[in-house]
Parts: sequence; structure tokens; C-alpha cells
Amino acid sequence: MLDSALTGLRTFIILAVLVVAVALAGVWGWKSMTAPFPQKVDVGPCVDTPVKKGSTVYPSQVVVTVLNASTRAGLANRAITDLVDEGFVKGGTGNAPRGTKLRTVEVWAPDKDAPSAALVASWLGDAKIVETKTDRPGIVVVTGEKFPEVKGGEQTVKAKADGQICSPPVE
Repeated sequence: MLDSALTGLRTFIILAVLVVAVALAGVWGWKSMTAPFPQKVDVGPCVDTPVKKGSTVYPSQVVVTVLNASTRAGLANRAITDLVDEGFVKGGTGNAPRGTKLRTVEVWAPDKDAPSAALVASWLGDAKIVETKTDRPGIVVVTGEKFPEVKGGEQTVKAKADGQICSPPVE
């Protein structure tokens, strides 16, 4: 009789542990199933990417934004299309800040010695590189009234010093 009582107690304990395990698994499963999906984090059109001295920078690593400082409608769109056709990454287009006056073209960059700025400028003829910070993504090309066409630039440039470029995010 004592033996059958111990067997019954052992069976009860095993069943109780299994019931608790199944209940916990059910709670965990329900929480997982009803939890919202993880949201994709918007990192923007480009992220600061370190570049070592001597590294090669390619157009596909450079985000470019074009701003129109001329009275010629559609100039920024034409320029960004030409740059994208050459392998650069589109950052955006728009009008230059009010009061921006220039004859041909300028390249705005947070560091005038950035290899990405030199690479973009090589496609724009006599473009002047101006060190300035903007809220626009990447290297900013500002087109003036006598903007030359995008043509025949460098396929790559070597970084002359350690620095950063604004590259498209890796997904």
C-alpha cells in the first residue's frame, strides 16, 4: 500500500511539472506571437564610414545631393541623374539656400580634403570644393547659372589621409 502511494505521488509530481512547463511554454509562445515585429531603423541615406589613408574610394561609396542655385529649372535633377549614371548614390535634390550665388559649380563637404569630395569634383570640371556643413546627405553639389555638364571624371581616388566619407548604409 505504501508502495502504490509513493507511485501515485511520483506520478502526480511528474504531471504537475509537465503542466507547469507546458503553461510556461504557452505563455512564452503567446507573448512571442503577439509581440510587434521589430521595426526597421531608418539610418538615413548615408552613414559616416571611416576611410584609411591610401584606401580606394569608388563612386558607389559616395552619396551625392545636388542643389540648384540657378534660375534653370530641372538643373539639379539633370545633374543628379548624370552622377547616378556614373555610379554615385543619390542623396537628394532641391534648391540651394536662398541667397546662394555662384557662376558654375561648387562641391560642399564637411572636409575639403575628403576623398569623396575630390571624386565628385573630378566629374564637374572646375568645381571648387568648399568646406561647409549642411543638413543635406553626403557630398553636396551646388549648380550655378553656367553649370557645365557632368563628364569624364576619375573612376576612383585614393584617400590622402585618414578620414570619413558618407556612404550608403549596408543592409
